[in-house]
Amino acid sequence: LQWHYRTHGKGMPPPSPVLQDFGNIECRDAVLAWDRIELVLDDKGKPVTRWNGETYKKSPVTGEMVPDDAAQTESYKYINPRMATWPSVDFIVGNPPFGGGWKIRQFQGDGYVDALWATYPDMPEKSDYVMYWWDRAGEEVRANRARRFGFITTNSIAQVFQRRVLQRHLERKERPIKIVFAIPDHPWVDSEQAAAVRVAMTVGAHEGPLFAQLGEVTEERGEDSVIVQFREVGRINPDLSSGANLDLAVPLRANRTLCSAGVQLYGAGFILDQVEATRLDRLAHTNAAKQIIRPYMNGRDFSARSRGVFVIDFFGYDEREAAQLHPSAFQYVLDRVKPERDQNRRESIKSKWWRFGWERPVWRASSEGLKRFISTPETAKHRVMVFLDAKVLPDNMLTNFALDDAFFLGVLSSQLHLIWALAAGGTLEDRPRYNKTVCFDPFPFPACTLIQEQRIRALGEQLDAHRKARQAAHPDLTITGMYNVLEKLRANAELTEKDRVIHEHGLISLLEKIHDDLDAAVFDAYGWPIDLTDEQILEKLVALNAERAEEEKKGVVRWLRPDFQNPTGKKPETQADLPASEDEEDPQSAPGPAAIKPWPKKIAEQIAAVRDRVAFPGKLFTVESVAAAFKGAKKKDIEGFLDGFAALGVLTAFEGPDGKRWRAAGRST
Repeated sequence: LQWHYRTHGKGMPPPSPVLQDFGNIECRDAVLAWDRIELVLDDKGKPVTRWNGETYKKSPVTGEMVPDDAAQTESYKYINPRMATWPSVDFIVGNPPFGGGWKIRQFQGDGYVDALWATYPDMPEKSDYVMYWWDRAGEEVRANRARRFGFITTNSIAQVFQRRVLQRHLERKERPIKIVFAIPDHPWVDSEQAAAVRVAMTVGAHEGPLFAQLGEVTEERGEDSVIVQFREVGRINPDLSSGANLDLAVPLRANRTLCSAGVQLYGAGFILDQVEATRLDRLAHTNAAKQIIRPYMNGRDFSARSRGVFVIDFFGYDEREAAQLHPSAFQYVLDRVKPERDQNRRESIKSKWWRFGWERPVWRASSEGLKRFISTPETAKHRVMVFLDAKVLPDNMLTNFALDDAFFLGVLSSQLHLIWALAAGGTLEDRPRYNKTVCFDPFPFPACTLIQEQRIRALGEQLDAHRKARQAAHPDLTITGMYNVLEKLRANAELTEKDRVIHEHGLISLLEKIHDDLDAAVFDAYGWPIDLTDEQILEKLVALNAERAEEEKKGVVRWLRPDFQNPTGKKPETQADLPASEDEEDPQSAPGPAAIKPWPKKIAEQIAAVRDRVAFPGKLFTVESVAAAFKGAKKKDIEGFLDGFAALGVLTAFEGPDGKRWRAAGRST
């Protein structure tokens, strides 16, 4: 309507219907324009095709459903892609398509996604589809082509990759955007899946009132009645909160390399049940082959009932080595994983089909040598930290901490950390999400006395032991069930008959007391009163993060695991740039081939040269691979140096299928 009046003048009648939107064209045309779409042709002029992503057939070997390689779809490319032109209007209002970042390719196709990413290079590739509308609308307002915009989006807008889009607009030096109205989490009531779908509502403007309106859903009365309480705030942050801006917190060197998601398989065929795992284990003829079969856990195993499954892990082995090391396990993967991987568009995933898509070498290096580690689901209703046995290989939906000290489990399990994690990590649908980049890397642990530390450590051990003992005594007891009842206890809500059984089996009142004692101990360690509001806690943590960051710039780092993170004990002069999150590394990453260098004449220089060659956490080496990097090196000397590094703990030595091998530990860095 505003566009009509500007274009045709107020004296002319508006078109019918009065309100016109993007409903008469494809939604994707609103953010991307192009001249034409062409088939992608190979060198012989034939159309390039790919699996259609939908059609399966039964495998003649396993009887399981695998991608049907005969079901191909043609690939297209978009010629001269560019931003779509939007008319100059007063207000932009919409409910754009939600599509999660990884689903855009599935819905729109490879050619469209490649064109979209090329046209919007500043957008994080993992951003949800809806964020392209938010970004464009922000630019329209900043350029004064519109006064305001308002969108309904998924509530994941407060998560890391979406939040970066908001942050870029809110922190511009010239004509920044202000969020003048927001409801961060609201049920999508006009949906058959209303219980599972949550949305956020945001309004952006360059100029706005002195106070912004921030809404919170206080009551949900069925599918068509929601009570929202609004309050005036001075600023709405990129995570749609008010008060302390957690986006000002920076990663701390003290927490570096200790937190990671687990492995991502890219193929359910890697997973074994107990029977199949036992069979393959009996066919393993070396210790190295036995290590290929590992216990495996995902988020459901953690929160509900464990499946007790295993996984085939050929990390670090090339195709020939894997086949020689454990032929039966290799064939198992060949039959069940390769047919699916053959259809993967990413060459590194397709070509190394016998290995996981994301192997997490940094995590493997940081957790090596530990007997246990802390783990929590990435998305879960309740933020629970537990110790897992180091033999367990965690799935990518588990966030893991290479820390075996119960002091850290105690701090991470405290209400203080949970408030931080909930505010920083955001939610996925109706489940809080833990993201290492914003929840762990910037989190400042307390600098406490030995007595305070030991108190937290003892309570951390008690907490972990209590839950495991109750689950061992009652196999049907789940983490989710225990904490559902604990939540009701704290809300003074009436327990159902089922709740009372869980309360008795899980000793939930005792669990509540352990948590309360732990909270008191952690607040005492920080030197803060326990009656702080959530906003005060966040403000103090952001301020403490800034203090620690200043310390680290001066070379004072409060390492969480100094023996691993700083084995030399050398004091850093300044804060070095932290590495990119492993979440953004290429799958199956490994150091490239080293340039051939002359073999040094002095022994000390030879040792240093070999040390630098193997300084890649989690990477496998042989005498031949190291010797190939030096002209004139003797394999006998190389082997001696490698054994020496193994004795020092820098490398781990073991027998491979064709001789001795060494794996680099994290300490080599």
